[in-house]
Amino acid sequence: MSIYSTGVQKMAVFRKPLKVRFMRRGKNGRRGGFPTDQPGQPVFSDASWNDLVLSPDLEANLRQIKSVLSKSSDVIYREFLFAQNEQIRLALIYVDGLTDKSQVSEQIMRALVLEAPMAVPEQEITRARALSIIKQRVLCIHQVMETDKLQDVIHAILSGDTVLLVDGHACALVSGARGWEVRSITDPEAEPTVRGSRESFVETLRTNTSLIRRRIKSPSLKIETFRIGEITNTDVAVIYIEGIVNSKLVEEVKSRLEKIKVGAVLESGNIEELIEDNPFSPFPMVNHTEKPDRVAAMLLEGRVAILVDGTPFALTVPNLFVEYLQASEDYYERFIFASAVRLVRFFSMIVSLTLPSLYIAVVSFHHELLPTALLLSIAAQREAVPFPVFVEVLVMELTFEILREAGIRLPRQIGQAVSIVGALVLGEAAVRAGLVAAATVIVVAFTGIASFTFFYSASIAFRLIRFIMMVLAAVMGLYGLITGLAVIGIHLCTLRSFGVPYLSPLVPTTAVDLKDTFYRAPLWAMLTRPRLIARQNQERQERGLKPIPPETRPKR
Repeated sequence: MSIYSTGVQKMAVFRKPLKVRFMRRGKNGRRGGFPTDQPGQPVFSDASWNDLVLSPDLEANLRQIKSVLSKSSDVIYREFLFAQNEQIRLALIYVDGLTDKSQVSEQIMRALVLEAPMAVPEQEITRARALSIIKQRVLCIHQVMETDKLQDVIHAILSGDTVLLVDGHACALVSGARGWEVRSITDPEAEPTVRGSRESFVETLRTNTSLIRRRIKSPSLKIETFRIGEITNTDVAVIYIEGIVNSKLVEEVKSRLEKIKVGAVLESGNIEELIEDNPFSPFPMVNHTEKPDRVAAMLLEGRVAILVDGTPFALTVPNLFVEYLQASEDYYERFIFASAVRLVRFFSMIVSLTLPSLYIAVVSFHHELLPTALLLSIAAQREAVPFPVFVEVLVMELTFEILREAGIRLPRQIGQAVSIVGALVLGEAAVRAGLVAAATVIVVAFTGIASFTFFYSASIAFRLIRFIMMVLAAVMGLYGLITGLAVIGIHLCTLRSFGVPYLSPLVPTTAVDLKDTFYRAPLWAMLTRPRLIARQNQERQERGLKPIPPETRPKR
């Protein structure tokens, strides 16, 4: 026997105990044979209990629910008698912390135990008629739903509703008694305004839908709810105005939402990433906002809003590039001032994208573009700097990004001090140490400030592209900068958001819609809605609303 065969036999003998130890399976089909549940209790997988229905036996229904919701100490099971009748047993199930206990005690428990005989004084309460009497005459609560599916019962319990089981009836009564702790409606933090509504969305879906319903009191406002996430079962609401919105857009939004098959949806950003048109583009294809008045304005233009339970940010589609130049207070101030401010935002957007690259290109390659006095000043500043201008700008940009991120992540009182003081101290120290020129600090600081003038989601895209533009400018000068701008323009022209061109109404040019792009026309002149979004109802308001002074003075 060879040495090789002897070694193989020894390895086989050594490997067999390990295989028996780690790969054996128990009676339940799991490795190691460890039981997953207590003996005597049925085990339900997600695929099995989703299809089960309730039975007339109260004990059997309780066993099913307790098996599915096993090891859940916050689930309360309250068994009692209906109207002090020994023949009719009831069971109330709810989650502690998600249910309003005062409603459960006063409007459900008290009504079922004490006030039920007064509700039907002339009729005998029998076991066969108990369910109908409870539903129609006894329960003093605003919302009651009847279901016979175990899946609906489990979802209702975990959503904060109360479930009432009646012995002898193969169905359950779901009562709306949700009452968890919620955050109050406060000023919007991501989109502060000087004039206009100070309300912002919160993390509760029904509170957010009420904020929109309060602004649009029309039966045409439709709110459809979906349930997304196999584990989280997150409620997602699709909101639109029937008669204004394009029906094909609504169908496309619903279709994309129904195709989402994920385990969890915790924030609207999860939905955004799964329904956008071009996921590899740095520019956001879906707009998000925390202001109800802005969502209402977009709905009135023919867009569709998506609200996700558990997040204060709403999504709106389709999204256009010009929206990042618009703010809600532009429509609350006079149009002359709003148009001037909007032009400032557009200039700041160009500065945020191109100023560092332009500085690198001019200082490195195109000195003739600078006046002589300015050129000599920059040369004197950079005389003791040991790094090329590209390295200077790159280091300062990275430092500014680090300070910005630190200011966001730290507590608010500390973050503001770190971002402001850190920028001043580091900038001054870097100039004194001769590591960077003073002009470089000015360029980077002005670029960072300009990026704060428009919306955060768009500024992220410009912050990323800015570094690529800096590399192109360091390699090819102004030719690299122009090439980068051309590539960005071509890319923007190819983007679509839910079928609508991303650069509309600029590309393709729609002259009638240019009244709300780089400037804002007076409200009395904005007669129509965007043509590429609202296909059914173009008329926004009547004509002839321009204010005209009276011909004669009023009599005293």
